[in-house]
Amino acid sequence: MCELLGMECNVPTDIVFSFAGLAARGGRTGHHADGWGLALYEGKAARIFREPAAAADSPLARFVREHPLKTLLAVAHVRKRTRGPVCLVNTHPFARELWGRQFVFAHNGTVKNVRRLKLGRFHPIGTTDSEYAFCALLGAIAGDFKAYPRAPSELAAAVAEHGARIGVGGTFNFLLGDGTQLIARCSTRLHHIVRQAPFARATLADEDVTVDFAAVTTPKDRVAVVATLPLTKDERWIAATPGTTWVFRKGRLAATFGD
Repeated sequence: MCELLGMECNVPTDIVFSFAGLAARGGRTGHHADGWGLALYEGKAARIFREPAAAADSPLARFVREHPLKTLLAVAHVRKRTRGPVCLVNTHPFARELWGRQFVFAHNGTVKNVRRLKLGRFHPIGTTDSEYAFCALLGAIAGDFKAYPRAPSELAAAVAEHGARIGVGGTFNFLLGDGTQLIARCSTRLHHIVRQAPFARATLADEDVTVDFAAVTTPKDRVAVVATLPLTKDERWIAATPGTTWVFRKGRLAATFGD
C-alpha cells in the first residue's frame, strides 16, 4: 500500500526532516516507487509538487528537500500502485477548490465499490479509487454546508462521518487538509506525534539523519506529524485505533472521532 505523511503546526515550519524519511520509503527502503507528492499550504492555497516516479531517486524531490519552504500545514504521499496506471493524474495528493479554498487529499488503501458512490459537482480526472472517493467526500460535505463552517470542528465531524460511510468494507486511511486543519482517518494503520517543549533529538528510521529540535525551535512551537508508520526510531509515536479520525489544529490534537 501507499504511505501518508501530514504536518500541522502553530508556527510556520519546514517538513524537510520528515519528508526525507518518507522519500526514502519511496523506492529505497520501501516499495512505494509509483509516484510521490507534497502539498504545502500558504493560507487557503496549496503549493503542490507531484511526480509519477520514485521519490527516492527524484531530482525534484531532492530539490524540495534542499529548498525548504515553511508552512502551517502539509500533506505528502508515496504511492504503491493498486488501481490505475502510473501517471501524473493518478499521483497523490489530489486537490479541489471548495468555498474559495483548496482541499488536499491523500489516501492509503482500496475503497470497495467506489463507483457506486454518489458524486456532486466534483469529478475525478484520473482512474484511481482514491480520487473518486475524494470527489465523493467533497460532494457530500458540500451538500452539508453552504459555506465553510464558522466552527471548523463541524466540518471535521462531517468528514469523519462521511469517511466512515465511504470506507465501509474497504481500506480508507486518508489525510485531508483545508488550510485550517488537518483531518486524518485511520482505517487500518496510522500514527502521530506532537513535538513540543521540552524538545529533544530525533533520528530518522530510514535515513542516517538526526535533528536536535531544541536547537531549531522556540519553547512555544508545536508541530503535529502524522504518518502511516513512525518515521523516527527514538521518539514515542501514538498508534490510532482503526476507525478513528484525528483532527489537528495549531499543532495539537484538537478532536478525535470514532466510527
